[in-house]
Amino acid sequence: MTEPKIIKIGTRGSPLALAQAEDVKARLIETHEGLSTDTVEIVVIKTSGDRILDRHLMNAGGKGLFTKEIEDALLGGSIDCAVHSAKDMPTVLPDGLILSAFLPRETINDAFISTRYDSFDALPESAVMGTASLRRRALTLRRRPDLKVMTFRGNVQTRLRKLNDGEADATFLAVAGLNRLGMPETITEKLSLEDFPPAPAQGAVTVETRSEDAGMIALLKPLHSDETALETAAERAFLKALDGSCRTPIAGFARVEAGKLTFKGYLLSLDGAEVFEEVGSSNLNTGDAVALGKTLGENIRDKAGPDFFETLKREIAAEFQ
Repeated sequence: MTEPKIIKIGTRGSPLALAQAEDVKARLIETHEGLSTDTVEIVVIKTSGDRILDRHLMNAGGKGLFTKEIEDALLGGSIDCAVHSAKDMPTVLPDGLILSAFLPRETINDAFISTRYDSFDALPESAVMGTASLRRRALTLRRRPDLKVMTFRGNVQTRLRKLNDGEADATFLAVAGLNRLGMPETITEKLSLEDFPPAPAQGAVTVETRSEDAGMIALLKPLHSDETALETAAERAFLKALDGSCRTPIAGFARVEAGKLTFKGYLLSLDGAEVFEEVGSSNLNTGDAVALGKTLGENIRDKAGPDFFETLKREIAAEFQ
């Protein structure tokens, strides 16, 4: 009797990454009669981003640090698919790999977390906000230039421990991640999209496969959300048009509503004093969604001009040398 093929799902080893991979595993088993816990296996792969905890990721290579080793395993055939937080994905994938499925999207808002203060606005003057995100840093200083911002790295549990140890007065986490971990009670305040627009693709989980693996792609099809795919297509195109990475404070989110896709995107200076914003809408198809994100990103790039990006580069180099 032929042994059943084992489907191997690659993932990072953080509690959140594992929760997302377990969700994909459960959905695969639920939607396919021939699959079971014995035939779907989760493979933990440690990435460079998980190893580097002593400095900001922009000084070590940016977003790709959370995906490279996993993608190498996928290309090498030791895993069949990989589960990622979509906001961690570089806008250009290695040849031979595609994002085959997007799960239904979770809440896209940021959460304010503090053991001392009930809300972001309740923070006293000169309070310390801990974050490793340039977007969150810029949005913080845009609202409250009196606050101090320190680099705060690590997975959800590490950042919560640092907060409890008093290394900062407050921090930010994605509502989606806390919900997926079953920790919604950790949220002190759910922040508004107007004051704290999210990172592009925040709240979305994607599954990456080899582009030629028709069998795996077919298995993932029932898990796929067209709505999430459209929203993230626009957001990733916006990010790509601005050459977005860990080195640029960029925010943006798309919504499928009233028969169209609407998008709002932002580019900020490091201190939040300058903000460039674009809003637009498109039809509900992938080509138009990508075109919308690309156009709005290019519009903002033109508005900001080359001097803005040169200044931003110098300021970031000075701040995070």
